[in-house]
Amino acid sequence: MADRVTVIGWDGSPLTAAARSALGAATLVAGAAHHLALPEVPPAAERIRLGSVALAARRIAAHRGTAVVLADGDPGFFGVVRTLRAPEYGLEVEVVPGVSSVAAAFARAGMPWDDAQVVVAHRRTLRRAVNVCRAHAKVAVLTSPGAGPAELGLLLDGVHRTFVICEELGTEREQVTVVTSDKAADHTWRDPNVVIVIGGPVTAADGWIAGRDPGAGPRGWALPAEAYGGGLGEGETELLRAAQLARLGPRVGDLVWDIGSGSGAFAVEAARCGAAVIAVDQDPDACGRTTAAARHFGVQLQVVHGTAPHILENLPEPDVVRVGGGGAAVVSAVADRRPQRIVTHAATRDAAELVGRDLTEHGYDVECALLQSVELDTRAWTEKERSVAFLLSGRLAERSP
Repeated sequence: MADRVTVIGWDGSPLTAAARSALGAATLVAGAAHHLALPEVPPAAERIRLGSVALAARRIAAHRGTAVVLADGDPGFFGVVRTLRAPEYGLEVEVVPGVSSVAAAFARAGMPWDDAQVVVAHRRTLRRAVNVCRAHAKVAVLTSPGAGPAELGLLLDGVHRTFVICEELGTEREQVTVVTSDKAADHTWRDPNVVIVIGGPVTAADGWIAGRDPGAGPRGWALPAEAYGGGLGEGETELLRAAQLARLGPRVGDLVWDIGSGSGAFAVEAARCGAAVIAVDQDPDACGRTTAAARHFGVQLQVVHGTAPHILENLPEPDVVRVGGGGAAVVSAVADRRPQRIVTHAATRDAAELVGRDLTEHGYDVECALLQSVELDTRAWTEKERSVAFLLSGRLAERSP
């Protein structure tokens, strides 16, 4: 095992005294090509090109001597430190941090970033990173080949965002470019790069937590009708919305379809959970109400005017879906897209059985519950309003992100 492992973060600025001292004593140095070309790397040291961090960690663990790993930015922030500290390698690691590429990117843009979401985009996580960009007003994306600015722009089709693209930060070839998301695919971007994605008004952070404040807005979910100006449809009652949210469990990185969005109450509450939301309705007035509700609660969502199931064909892949209108035909079309979870409701048992059988034929595990709520006037303890609905939910086996 290596006698000592020091991880040095390099941001393009001169190495600190501590970094130079550790590097000068190294008998093994791992890093990218531009790191290994630094003049401070001892000529006699064994050199490892840092492709697979896991492979490098095994080589370091077998080395007898002093090892240094060079990495861009802060190696403890979505960097190599996590892998090197894995128990199977048994390495004791010291870290000399540099300025992270995210911090450098926001510095170049002259913007604060304590209110930003930070995501890593690889080919397998690109869709989830895009969903975060849909759902939040300020996101920093650490990209990778095949999951860069062009791919982000293509997958954000129909959603306007501003990209601040920072290429090769800390090098002589550093460049910062501002483009709209629809233009990002028209260029070839150099790796490595960081993309700051801005969309809509950015709410000032109050300084107590980094990223999106989970407590922003009114407390609770399935808010009363008065919070949306009243006039909610029969499929938008508080009890029904609460049960639908509980069945779907929308979360950061998810894309939610809300088909038949009505007032926008469910769409807004799914967005308040941090998920990306596409709200669909055939009524232009309903689309307007959904847009107004999103603006009122300060959430980002996309509103699509059209009739399901036809309008659904060109929408991006959903994770979970609420069908608020359209009946069995729409539920069947949604099930063809294989979201992980689907919820809908029916007014009669016959209608519920029809939808349930179709979901079962599509391979979903189906649950159905009869929900009945009675609102009481607590001044006289008399009944004010009664609602009844069959809640149906379909669930596929869990899939990896």
